[in-house]
Amino acid sequence: MLKPFQWTLLAPKIDFLCDPADFGVIAEPVAAKTVLPSWFRRLQAFDKAEQAATNNGLTIKRCMPFLDAMTTGWVLPLAADVRLDIRDEGRTVDAGWEFDKVMVSPHGMYQVKGYDFGERPPMKFHNYWTIRTPPGWSCLFTPLLNRPNPSFEILSGVVDTDTYYSLINFPFVATAADGLLELPKGTPLVQVIPFRRKDPAIPASIRPETARESEDRKRILRSTQSGEGWYRRFARAGR
Repeated sequence: MLKPFQWTLLAPKIDFLCDPADFGVIAEPVAAKTVLPSWFRRLQAFDKAEQAATNNGLTIKRCMPFLDAMTTGWVLPLAADVRLDIRDEGRTVDAGWEFDKVMVSPHGMYQVKGYDFGERPPMKFHNYWTIRTPPGWSCLFTPLLNRPNPSFEILSGVVDTDTYYSLINFPFVATAADGLLELPKGTPLVQVIPFRRKDPAIPASIRPETARESEDRKRILRSTQSGEGWYRRFARAGR
């Protein structure tokens, strides 16, 4: 007797593809959870002095929403060393690199006229990884979450990487003080967060909460503030 056909469900997968000549030469994408900043790794989960003075002394290392934001998705790094010569209070920025492909190019000021960066010119980092996602999946490209960068600010964007199979460059503005800014190969540029597209026009309910909803809110808040780890134990259950 023939056995019934069984479907094999494959987990969604993101592909980072590069020119074969660049493989092993340019810096590779890494999982965001593997490159936590040193200040965060050194931070203790509890501050003893604050624990004595308050109810729990919990530090941000015990905040799951904060950690989840930092560790979600992937980090795309700078492909090769780049130098930014910043002058005239940031109004002039010249870029240089020792690589056989363009690493930085300018944008026209007219493209961001009225934006909050004043007279600092918009530019873009060139990326040499093509990203492909399954049908129905896009990627959010954003500055690394909860990791302030005093040197440059990436502008966020969403790309439908299930159909756009080509290179994506990253607009940025140099925010460092005047001088020579050296960015080594592997410098984290953007956090890549794949997500399944949904109808953005989902209905919203804007109303006063019910008595039951009010009690739920207060109960969860009490448990969270007491240091019982409500979010870790319950909100993330099943993930």
